[in-house]
Amino acid sequence: MPGGGRLRIAVSGATGFIGRHVVAELERRSLAPTLICRPQTVVPDTLSGHTVVRFDIASQPEDAFDRIGRPDTLIHLAWGGLPNYKSLHHFEMELPAQYAFLKSLIRSGLKNCVVTGTCLEYGHQTGQLDETLDTRPSNPYAFAKDALRRQLEFLQLTMPFSLTWARLFYTYGDGQSPNSLKPQLERAVRAGEPAFGMSGGEQVRDYLPVGDIAGRLVALALTARDNGVVNVCSGTPVSVGALVERWIDENGWSIALDLGRYPYPDYEPMAFWGDTGKFFSVISAPSESGAA
Repeated sequence: MPGGGRLRIAVSGATGFIGRHVVAELERRSLAPTLICRPQTVVPDTLSGHTVVRFDIASQPEDAFDRIGRPDTLIHLAWGGLPNYKSLHHFEMELPAQYAFLKSLIRSGLKNCVVTGTCLEYGHQTGQLDETLDTRPSNPYAFAKDALRRQLEFLQLTMPFSLTWARLFYTYGDGQSPNSLKPQLERAVRAGEPAFGMSGGEQVRDYLPVGDIAGRLVALALTARDNGVVNVCSGTPVSVGALVERWIDENGWSIALDLGRYPYPDYEPMAFWGDTGKFFSVISAPSESGAA
């Protein structure tokens, strides 16, 4: 980092699915983040060696920036109200609380902020999606995320700071919600069910294992630059049916697919995936953080 010294990083949502992997990736790079957690959050033993600061983002203390150790960088993963993408909570409650929290930290001295967005900000656009496309959110969650990004970009005009808006596509792996696709498949296998009920499986998506997602988020954070919107994805389209079949083959499971049992989600287009060009361009440029 400029001026020498140890890089100070804070992670919000650190005990969540992606958060735990981000913390593990920071540990792998010999970095010790401060973890921001809700008061009621149970911190797993694997994270107990870190400094944990507890408060609710919606009612953060005035000295929040001091409490979290005056970090150089925040990796902001926290967001409530999921997985109900259609809930008005996202823009009625979550959006104002998120903006107030981030603005407070930036006003207090935060210089570098990595905030996770969502591929759903692109709306119903199809094909390969890159960061130059206009956003067209079609559900409250995506709308609120996109609005937060725009608010932060306006904030940069009066309070200069570096912003990376990490637009996440799809992920899977250790610790994800039990209602996600792969855990549901694993439960069906363990229960000895003859078939796994799912949609028609023809929708095309962009999936990246959660460890890779975490690695990319940390790599973006360590650039310490104003990167703007960056897709965090594999760049490789795959049908959901083919992905499930791959998981079955890789694990040697004996279970058939009951395709078409459930309808396709109405908040997503049938075929879309991300472009990774900007990500690789950003991380190949010299870092300003001084961290490896």
